[in-house]
Amino acid sequence: MGSYETKKVNTGSFNSFYCEGGVGNSETIIFLHGSGPGANSESNWSRVLNKLSETFHVIAPDMIGFGKTDLPEDTKITFWEWTTARVRQILEIMDYNNIEKAHLVGNSMGGVVSLNALMYDESRFDKVVLMGSGGGAPNSGPTPEIVRMTQFFRDPTIQAFRNLITWFMYDESVVGDQLEEIVKMRYENIMQPETRELYPTLFATLPHELTIPPSALRRIKQQVLLIHGYEDRFVPHSSSLSVLEHIPNAELVLLKQCGHWVQIEKYDRFIQLVNQFFSQASEVQLTK
Repeated sequence: MGSYETKKVNTGSFNSFYCEGGVGNSETIIFLHGSGPGANSESNWSRVLNKLSETFHVIAPDMIGFGKTDLPEDTKITFWEWTTARVRQILEIMDYNNIEKAHLVGNSMGGVVSLNALMYDESRFDKVVLMGSGGGAPNSGPTPEIVRMTQFFRDPTIQAFRNLITWFMYDESVVGDQLEEIVKMRYENIMQPETRELYPTLFATLPHELTIPPSALRRIKQQVLLIHGYEDRFVPHSSSLSVLEHIPNAELVLLKQCGHWVQIEKYDRFIQLVNQFFSQASEVQLTK
């Protein structure tokens, strides 16, 4: 089993916290977390990073607005401005580590950031995995689970938070005794004064703002693998179906009895899919 370390560095415009492992491996994968309550790089990716650092150079940042990465002076910015800032943060981390080109794995909001990164500078990115990703055209209003998440601070109790965390999964028994650890870590994070103040602004967006224009999707040249839990109640799998319709070189894997956290609920299958997808990229590059 590999391992990772955490660091906080000034990359120019950002004081970014990130996890890094597998330094020296030829292929770099950047993992982008979602925007769920208390989300950060370690809570999303720790187990995945330990495994995949055996084969790949892995980096997972706390995206600006989350975790231990410093907040900007002005936090009264639009959703699109937040997204662009996160794309720039990724590029600065790549430059800081002399990474010319990387693969992306984006979960939920991290998938939206990944797609925006391709629009911002497609030359810096190779293959892309979108897991439980937003970006597709909505076919209905927000689910009751989404409403409870965005309005969490109307009843910010540990009991309400535990319920919310379990709803991200189809069956929370898959995490066993780790559930309370996940709840405790994320709850402590979200109850920090600066996080509590910022939280409502992170969701002050309309559904159509999350949607990537089909005109942009059909211009994506990268190979894209979409992975989605069939029972996802936070980003319904219709989002991935919508994205799949427009990206020319894409495939979709739908997993039954799985909610929003594929990397936790279907860990072995997720590792298998990611390993296979990115290892194929390495073989293609070697034969060119």
